[in-house]
Amino acid sequence: MKRRELLITGGAALLGLSTFRLGWTAPADKKKQKLLYFTRSAGYEHSAIKRNGNAPSFSDKLLTAWGKDAGFDVVCTKDGGVFDGDLDQYDAFAFYTTGVLTNPKSTDNTPPMTAAGKQKFLDAIAGGKGFVGFHSATDSFHSALIDPYIRMIGAEFVIHGSQQKATASVISPDFPGIAAIGAKELTLLEEWYTMKRFAKDLHVILRMETKGMTGPMYQRPPYPATWARKNGSGRVFYTSFGHREDIWENPKVKSIMLGGLAWAMGNVAFDPKPNIDQVAPGANEVPEAAKK
Repeated sequence: MKRRELLITGGAALLGLSTFRLGWTAPADKKKQKLLYFTRSAGYEHSAIKRNGNAPSFSDKLLTAWGKDAGFDVVCTKDGGVFDGDLDQYDAFAFYTTGVLTNPKSTDNTPPMTAAGKQKFLDAIAGGKGFVGFHSATDSFHSALIDPYIRMIGAEFVIHGSQQKATASVISPDFPGIAAIGAKELTLLEEWYTMKRFAKDLHVILRMETKGMTGPMYQRPPYPATWARKNGSGRVFYTSFGHREDIWENPKVKSIMLGGLAWAMGNVAFDPKPNIDQVAPGANEVPEAAKK
């Protein structure tokens, strides 16, 4: 039996078929895995990550529940100081952040990453850890030419228009979790990010179809909305989904997110061969209305 078939069989047996269908695949060695979920806001704080006092945010609770269901632990924090500590204990890192990671000022009054902690984090990814970025994780107000975090994630947020129904096409149906979509496209009411400086080595999983979208920032060729790439030995997954709470509760989006987490943690064999030049050749054609 091939390794991928072994992973699928093992995941289904351990978690039950219904959980497997929602994108998750457990590690073949059944090791208990650990995810660090970091949600500090040095810019706009999204409602999905906003806490009321010390109570967990909406996405904190949801991601923790997914982990309990699937068999991995989730540590939720807004404290950037965590990256000065032991990072070896984590199999992957998930970010739903805004603003410069080391900015001492924040909307949620939480400590920033230190310069040393940021470098430790980037070294951990390059050394083989997994990374998953949700929605505003690309919103870091840096030039990809000078900031290694933006180079790691693979693109930089520019602007968004008003929330609207729009369509993302499935480009990579074999990527973990994508089969559960059950269609060649996914149409949702969401806040759609426009981005720039897409890395040349992106493996595009979902492509934003801009035709018919309202707003000058969307008058551009189709561009990546969800992707994967390798960063050194690390696995990087990003999806622009996640502004709205009901998006997090959508079972198809859950499958996409859990599939990305399973791949980032190394549980699923998938080679993210670069395809951006073939499937989104005009991705970096950013109109003036979408430039800062």
